[in-house]
Amino acid sequence: MTIVTEDDPSTVAARAVERLRLAEARLARRRQTDCGPSENARAAMRLILERTDEGGTVTPTEIAQALAVSTASVTGMLDRLAAGGLIGFVANPADRRSKFVVPFDRSTDADAIDPVTARIREFALDLPDGAATQLADFLDRVREVVDAECR
Repeated sequence: MTIVTEDDPSTVAARAVERLRLAEARLARRRQTDCGPSENARAAMRLILERTDEGGTVTPTEIAQALAVSTASVTGMLDRLAAGGLIGFVANPADRRSKFVVPFDRSTDADAIDPVTARIREFALDLPDGAATQLADFLDRVREVVDAECR
């Protein structure tokens, strides 16, 4: 039997991840009521910008599927983003009943939509060579465990 102590690296890492998860939950609650676009709106903006940067397109239905929310919820959210000048819509040339969601101002920095991500990028610049990749691999494995829970 392995004895795990408080300063064991696995305990230190697990506790740090738990503190991060709690902080993320608190942030999500604050964003719902206090500051700016919701987490879903931020996720939608990231998806729209990523697809555009890849040379692709995205429809409201695809956004709803990616966020696992109803198309009605996405419609209201996209209307708010459009009213705020962050997105626009263009007709889908292959299907006139469909439209694509596009970023309204391509000079918008993706990090400006989520300042937390911008700060995390700053911190990552201070990591030793190779550490960012190791950290990303570790966090991806943690995410897989979290995503698999209660399925």
